[in-house]
Amino acid sequence: MKRRSDKNHKSKGIFLFMSLRFCADSFFIGVLYDSAFAPFLGILILLAVWFLLCRAEVFSPYLLPTPQKVFDSFLRMLFSGELLRDVLISFIRILKGFGIAFLLAFLLGMFRALLPAAEKYYNAIVQFFRNVPPLSLIPLLILWCGIGETTKTVIIVLASFFPMYLNIVKGFTGCDQRLLEVGDAFGYTKFEKFRYILLPYASADILVGMRIGMGYSWRAIIAAEMIAASSGIGHLILFAQQLSRTDKVIVGIFVVGLVGLATDKCFGFLLKKLFKGNGENGWICIKAYTEGIHRRRADAPRFKG
Repeated sequence: MKRRSDKNHKSKGIFLFMSLRFCADSFFIGVLYDSAFAPFLGILILLAVWFLLCRAEVFSPYLLPTPQKVFDSFLRMLFSGELLRDVLISFIRILKGFGIAFLLAFLLGMFRALLPAAEKYYNAIVQFFRNVPPLSLIPLLILWCGIGETTKTVIIVLASFFPMYLNIVKGFTGCDQRLLEVGDAFGYTKFEKFRYILLPYASADILVGMRIGMGYSWRAIIAAEMIAASSGIGHLILFAQQLSRTDKVIVGIFVVGLVGLATDKCFGFLLKKLFKGNGENGWICIKAYTEGIHRRRADAPRFKG
């Protein structure tokens, strides 16, 4: 009886151990594949590799400072106001250039949608400048405009214009022909078809183009500020490199990535909220616009014979 009891206790112990191990493994695997936790896990792995490289002294502390030193520099720059001031200056420059680029891209895309036959007169010019890197124009822009705000604004406009323009044109030209035929049946003018059909249809592509254009703007402004600026986050990085402050250089790089990620997430949030997670063709916006115009025209519909 005693042997049987010991055997039962041993079996129960093994079963309990295996159950706990299975639960632990399941929890660990679930955490690994949890979409909310996955980005933080990647950051933790990166920090761990960074820490181990510094601890093993693979690189000189002059070339690769420890995470603790970089974090301390970040706090000092943050509380002194130096970091926020440069980020704000760069952000204002981006908003200015990005706004001008969006206005030009939207007007040219609208012109392309309303007068498609005119594309052959300017498309070659657009494609030519699309393949010219904006940074290659910096020496010429400095000769023309100096190192003031105009040079940096032009660089941002050139960098963000083309992704927005191409996505706007894609949205306008990809509109379902049957929707345009419905507009013809209701007697819509060209402007009304653009306002109530083409524009809602292309709204998702417009936002996607703006999202990509904002990313290109951040890339362009950092390079432009390193060459032709006395302020901004790009100038901060370059000045820190000249002073051999690698920790400040890494802080600047991290801040650029974080701010760029935040703006990208804002556009992603807008796409998700405006199109309910399905913003491929803007059908929700089209339905709202067309139902409104149909109600206003219900008393006297104008069908073409």
